[in-house]
Amino acid sequence: MKILLPVDGSEVALKAVRTAIALTRKGLQAQMVLANVQDPASLYEIVMAPDPKVLENVREGAGAYLLEGAEALLKQAGVPYECEVASGDPGHTIIDIVERFGCDMVLMGSHGKGGLRSALLGSVSQAVVHAAHVPVMLVKPDDEDAGG
Repeated sequence: MKILLPVDGSEVALKAVRTAIALTRKGLQAQMVLANVQDPASLYEIVMAPDPKVLENVREGAGAYLLEGAEALLKQAGVPYECEVASGDPGHTIIDIVERFGCDMVLMGSHGKGGLRSALLGSVSQAVVHAAHVPVMLVKPDDEDAGG
């Protein structure tokens, strides 16, 4: 089984990684795909960048940095994994990664933002739940009030 773990640097994303590790300790044979999705370049960044490669390198570096905590947890647990840093709309890009890597499941943190804000803006986890053709498991923060 291959599980996609989208990571954004938040504590709830690391909690999702810990949940995946706990599943493997209970006998689930799985390989993980860690992914970070960076926002696409803004018009200002495109105009101001001396070279488009600079923007790509900055995004790759930022994504790799945000994956470090999750990588450390998986290495310590001895769980095999691959990494992907992508750019684009997070919800759609996560679905693209699921398909490209042949993932059987998505396990991700949900910031638990609900109500009017969620109805107006939507959320990455909601977009993934609605668009995915594989099971999606959401992990909520420990403290519902933390996360905004």
